[in-house]
Amino acid sequence: MKQLQFIQRALGFSTDRSSRFSFLVGLMLLFSIPVSAQDIWDRIKAKPQTLETTKKSYLENDIFKLGLLNSSHTVASLNPKVDLSFDFVPSELLDIRSRDSLYHLGDINLMYRIGEEETWKSFSSAHKRESSANEQKATSQRAVSLVSKSLRDTDQIAVYRTWELGENSLTLTFELKNESGKPVEIGYLGVPMIFDNILHWKSLEDAHLEKVFYDPYIGGDAGYLQVVRLHGKSPVLLVVPKENASFEAYSPLLDDQTPRNITFEGFHDWVIHSKAKAEGQWKNAEQWIEPTSMVIAPGESYTSSLEFLLADDLRSIEPTLVANNRPVAIGLPGYVVPMDVKAGLRLKAPQSIKEMTVSPEGSLIITKNPEKDAEGWLAFDVEGKQWGRAKVEITYLDGTKQVLSYKVIHPETELVAKMGSFLTTEQWYENEEDPFGRHNSVISYDYEKKAQVVEDSRVWIAGLSDEAGAGSWLAAFMKQLLDPKMEEVEKLGKFMHETLWGGIQYNEGENKYGVKKSVFYYEPEKMPAGTYSKSVNYGTWAAWDKEHADSPGRSYNYPHVAAAHWIMYRLLRYHQGFELPQTWDWYLENAFSTSMAMVELAPHYAQFGQMEGTVFLMLLDDLKKEGMEAFAKELEGAMRARADVWSGLAYPFGSEMPWDSTGQEEVYMWAKYFGMDEKADVTLNAILAYMPAIPHWGYNGSARRYWDFQYGGKIQRIERQLHHYGSALNAIPVMHEYIDNPENLYLLRVGYAGMVGGVANVTEDGFGPAAFHSYPEMLAIDPYSGDYGSGFFGYAVNSKSILLHDKTFGWLGFGGNVKEIEGNIKLELTSGGRKQLFLAPEKLLVKLESGNILEASYNPESGKLHLLLDKANANTKHAYFRISHPNKSDWDLGLEKLENGAYILPLGTDQKELIISLK
Repeated sequence: MKQLQFIQRALGFSTDRSSRFSFLVGLMLLFSIPVSAQDIWDRIKAKPQTLETTKKSYLENDIFKLGLLNSSHTVASLNPKVDLSFDFVPSELLDIRSRDSLYHLGDINLMYRIGEEETWKSFSSAHKRESSANEQKATSQRAVSLVSKSLRDTDQIAVYRTWELGENSLTLTFELKNESGKPVEIGYLGVPMIFDNILHWKSLEDAHLEKVFYDPYIGGDAGYLQVVRLHGKSPVLLVVPKENASFEAYSPLLDDQTPRNITFEGFHDWVIHSKAKAEGQWKNAEQWIEPTSMVIAPGESYTSSLEFLLADDLRSIEPTLVANNRPVAIGLPGYVVPMDVKAGLRLKAPQSIKEMTVSPEGSLIITKNPEKDAEGWLAFDVEGKQWGRAKVEITYLDGTKQVLSYKVIHPETELVAKMGSFLTTEQWYENEEDPFGRHNSVISYDYEKKAQVVEDSRVWIAGLSDEAGAGSWLAAFMKQLLDPKMEEVEKLGKFMHETLWGGIQYNEGENKYGVKKSVFYYEPEKMPAGTYSKSVNYGTWAAWDKEHADSPGRSYNYPHVAAAHWIMYRLLRYHQGFELPQTWDWYLENAFSTSMAMVELAPHYAQFGQMEGTVFLMLLDDLKKEGMEAFAKELEGAMRARADVWSGLAYPFGSEMPWDSTGQEEVYMWAKYFGMDEKADVTLNAILAYMPAIPHWGYNGSARRYWDFQYGGKIQRIERQLHHYGSALNAIPVMHEYIDNPENLYLLRVGYAGMVGGVANVTEDGFGPAAFHSYPEMLAIDPYSGDYGSGFFGYAVNSKSILLHDKTFGWLGFGGNVKEIEGNIKLELTSGGRKQLFLAPEKLLVKLESGNILEASYNPESGKLHLLLDKANANTKHAYFRISHPNKSDWDLGLEKLENGAYILPLGTDQKELIISLK
């Protein structure tokens, strides 16, 4: 109770925690946006209204209630009948968004050229509003209108829009009629997807109740958009192609005037044809799907339509698609394929497959596996042969084309090794004269320039702190958890004792154990001439002076440092030969003291869940195992006080941002630890809402983040980031939940995809980038290393191989290759560390603190698990391991234990077998 009162006093919490939290969120929003959203709305209000918003018509069936503006036939409201109080579209902003260049559902974007013209013309129904003339008398089920009289008068292209309700769906159809005497080529056809993801001025509680996020499966005729409420519960809206509406690209509507910032990601076009933009502003990017166009002959028409469906919940998306005769794909374990993995693909479609092609040719080998066909699902084996993006195009007998996007990567063990080498060579900074004390450090990197980043106007990037400055050295430390290397640890030891301890982290005085916001700063009047480059614009709020940089008040910097100390403890505790200045217990105590300094020196932000906050739980576990009971009790009390604050909030996922996708990781883990199951469930549902299961490597398991290119990237803009660090961090709670519920394959698919997403963007030579740019003009990694390390933390602590039996798909391996031989199920481990094995049928987790598992063999009948461990090396003479099981704790292994309870298995010059009997 004392800890709770201390933290609540420090945070200034009132008894009404929910209202206080909303107030804090409002303040953060106010001071986080350079030009406030309200100012931008005011400018929009000054423009004349061009939509009449008071007169509406309604179409209804048993599933939807659709409200249309009479003046434009765009959507005013879209309510699911199961919850009429909820609206999928931003109807509460209808009046303010009733000006030109503000898109609504039902708008259309075109690029076209007539006859022999070479230049593309553009048309958008949103740019200059016209009254849509009714072509037929509207009914309660159908409404038809001419979109633009001016387009028809000018270029003789008539565009008709039809809204129509079926028994269980809603259809939006556009008919493009060429009334000219020349052929018309449609080079771009986009349908704006306008749903309510505008979070401006919303508390977290209101946002989770009222708002949605949506993610695309850019998959051709089998593509779809899933629209999910922030709280992750029903209903889920699905947009699917019905006729001539292949999902070819997903293009940002940057001309929409709705203010975009940390509380609004922006809107996108569902792009059906993209040739015109692929020839222009997208010409330097390789698109997900081959760009197309459509030629409409004189007097002919072209019809394109989308259908809207409802699914009960996230796990019902695929069954709903199957029930509506949509082709469905399930990648096992996903769509990021290491070259040593034999992955699986399951397809279910109403039509037989006519053809399957791969591009680049030979990048993937896909083999039919009829022995694994089950319940209408066709089984294929997938092997990656060529590093990089790969595309699979499946053509069905009726002409339907489905596209799957894969990423082939190096074997995870090889990838981890290359990354560790890159970090400690290319990113290793040595400069004894550096005035900021960064000598002997792993510093940020610009892959485009192939150069270290020693200056940036966002001082933390060059200042070895914050996520975007600490990211690289954090990744270097976490790599040692999976694959410790003598030469890398030697350098990290120098960094720890020459740069971090006493530099980034205070080692004395009133701020002892506090962590600075940055060691690089901008104060030219106090520094030698030439310290700062004139080419860098330091005239921004992010160019902190020394006083601001020295502040220990940002809690998010502490987990990075705690993790570094924790890794050093583990290296000395479970390995041999590493020469470091201190003993293992010194590093463990420093990790503890860093954790406590966070709540004492940075209490404001410590109220929120921290990215990598799981390290505090792992640290607590080690303190208990090592008998450091006083430290463990103090740390547990401080964390309980934080968790008690969260327990009083409906959606305890705040951060320094108004909405975030990183605090959920720690909130879930402590909620589970302290038995706050209801709060853990709320947190998990929120994670699953922004972490989709989609047949596309970039979006599958990719936790939503859209502003951190601003703070850690080289290309600075608001943009959906693919496999930003949030993917692997949010995979921690999802995988944790799966371990508790091993029959839930959906959880495993999402969690594993997010975890592997933590390494999906690593380059062939081992550079870890901030994230992948999703805009079709780029579709490439950001050149900066940025905050990559936080994601690698999630990958490293979560890396495990899983052997399971699914009732539909049979025996499966995630992080390994499965073979069934005479009643034995063998799993060859391929995970990055090969240190954790989860045997799902037995709910058994074997975790190695050191050493590697090469292969596992399980006999379900005898209940015996055989593990084959790798031989000894210079730094690993013993395998130290633990066994976790929900019902059994005593294992007759004939092995000694460390004082902290880890089993000791001596390793030698040959591989070693370990047998665990489960019966």
